[in-house]
Amino acid sequence: MSFMCQKDSYLREFSTKVKSCKPATTTILEDGKKTKVKGYEVILEDTILFPEGGGQPDDRGTVNDIPVLKITRSWEDAVHFLPSEIPEGTDVSLKVDWQRRFDHMQQHTAQHLITAIVDYKFGYETTSWNLGSDIVTIELGTPSFSASKVAEVEEAVNECIRKQIPVTPTLYPDKDDPELQKFRGLGLPADHVGSVRVVTIDGVDSALCCGTHISNLSHIQAIKILGTEKGKKDKTNLLVLAGNRLRRYAGNSFDREKQLAGILKGPAEKQSELAEKAVRGMKNYQKICNAQLKELAALEVSLFKKSDLKDTVFVKHRKDGDNDYISVLLSELGDENLPKLLTVGDEKEGGMFVVAGPAHLVSELGPRICELFEGKGAPNKANMFRGKASKLSNRAAAEKMMRDYISGAGDRSSPAARVEP
Repeated sequence: MSFMCQKDSYLREFSTKVKSCKPATTTILEDGKKTKVKGYEVILEDTILFPEGGGQPDDRGTVNDIPVLKITRSWEDAVHFLPSEIPEGTDVSLKVDWQRRFDHMQQHTAQHLITAIVDYKFGYETTSWNLGSDIVTIELGTPSFSASKVAEVEEAVNECIRKQIPVTPTLYPDKDDPELQKFRGLGLPADHVGSVRVVTIDGVDSALCCGTHISNLSHIQAIKILGTEKGKKDKTNLLVLAGNRLRRYAGNSFDREKQLAGILKGPAEKQSELAEKAVRGMKNYQKICNAQLKELAALEVSLFKKSDLKDTVFVKHRKDGDNDYISVLLSELGDENLPKLLTVGDEKEGGMFVVAGPAHLVSELGPRICELFEGKGAPNKANMFRGKASKLSNRAAAEKMMRDYISGAGDRSSPAARVEP
């Protein structure tokens, strides 16, 4: 298997012909969600659009200006999934999404280089890798990898970049060629057909690989190993950025640094210290606020109980309230037979609510008030219904519903459901 994108990864446009086109359904990832779409599987005589494989995601681009949504490999063919039909025998023009392609080339070649240097210096093999959309992870077959080793590898790979070492693909027509045994690689897929490609970084590494690569290490520009993280059992992940991703990361980091300097009122070298101080202050402030909120809840219940005008229902809303505030209200009120409607949160952003009282009131009004609040909830015991509300602006209507129910106006057919004061 060898496509034009593997022979010359720098080709951005290409002309070829449609071999076949048939209706199909596939699953694509849109905004992090898997979506089933209908379209056509188009196979071309050749392609500059890389099908996913070898740890590298597929390319994006167009065929006769029709967007390619997905590219997979089936034996010796690359299958392009398009939303529109292109009849068999049609001459077509291909264009590759060069920004995506070049990013993949930089990251993939950087992975080969790091893998080779780590193996040469420390004897740890790369067991898998993930190109991802942000940070590249390279899984090493070792339970730990020290900071000093990270620094040593980073210096070595960037020295190779400075030497402008060529990167060359070579095709071996026979996959059973014994010469292939001497090259690094995780092996060929079971359905591999045709020639085998070996990518060589001159004097550094030769490995079996189907992916797209740069032609010279200088095109990587630079590599930064951000650090390590614990991988699978007895494995360590290297976290890596290369080329344009590294440049974007540096720019974004500087922008965040400037923003934090304004928020924390201090230079970059003191931002961790200032942020820690701010967090401690906020936690202390929250403790004080929570304590005062509980005291306020107890006071509100006390005033309710001492009032000369005894109400048949307890209704309370507090924008800055929380679950603890509600719990204190319920605890201080005590009387399970007293109908209660408690709400906390912002009318625009939503919040929480509790309907409590006699079991028959809760079972009937709980779901109705929940619907009125356009919320979600359920009874957590016989005399209480808890939920989250997205429309607390309907509080007045919910209170009226409860008072009508108590007075009998809300359910004339069931006098037994009334709650006597």
